Amino acid sequence: MFSISGFQRLQERFTTALTAADGLGPLLLRLYLAPVMIQAGWTKFAAFEDTAAWMGNPDWGLGLPLPYLMTALAAGTELIGGAALLLGLATRWFAIPLIVTMLVAIFAVHWPNGWLAIADCSSWLANDRVLEACERKARAIDILREHGNYGWLTARGSITILNNGIEFAVTYLVMLVSLLFTGGGRHTSIDYWLQRRFGG
Repeated sequence: MFSISGFQRLQERFTTALTAADGLGPLLLRLYLAPVMIQAGWTKFAAFEDTAAWMGNPDWGLGLPLPYLMTALAAGTELIGGAALLLGLATRWFAIPLIVTMLVAIFAVHWPNGWLAIADCSSWLANDRVLEACERKARAIDILREHGNYGWLTARGSITILNNGIEFAVTYLVMLVSLLFTGGGRHTSIDYWLQRRFGG
């Protein structure tokens, strides 16, 4: 028979069991985010001149001031911050500039494209841009079927069009904000062991 006290005991045991492994959640967030950030930073550094030109150009880029400095800051934040997340080192501190980077990406780069990262006409979040992209996709598929080996081209996945909306950047932002509050995780981060060793 159901009782409040029985449920409370079950809840306490369940919570105790989860607490023993509460470093797992931050660890998984860090392991997911680290390669994303490191790759983004590496890509900016590898194409530094092109990235700076895109950041500074007001016609076909972002039109940001000091584009070389902005490129170096963005790339450095992502590379170093990504490596720190991987290790769980100064997790809360590195989360802050990474959050700023994601906010810039959301509002300066992806915002005009809507929510969807991939153009999906069946989504209730599809905007005019996505619907137009789907028309282009249909035409591209017709051309590939007529002039190419469509079965071979799509053997590893369907043809898709990148919409470049805010979806991924917002996802990373939410994960970083979570790490800002939780830290690197108990038992799973350098932060935890430094705190154990030196206190504070």
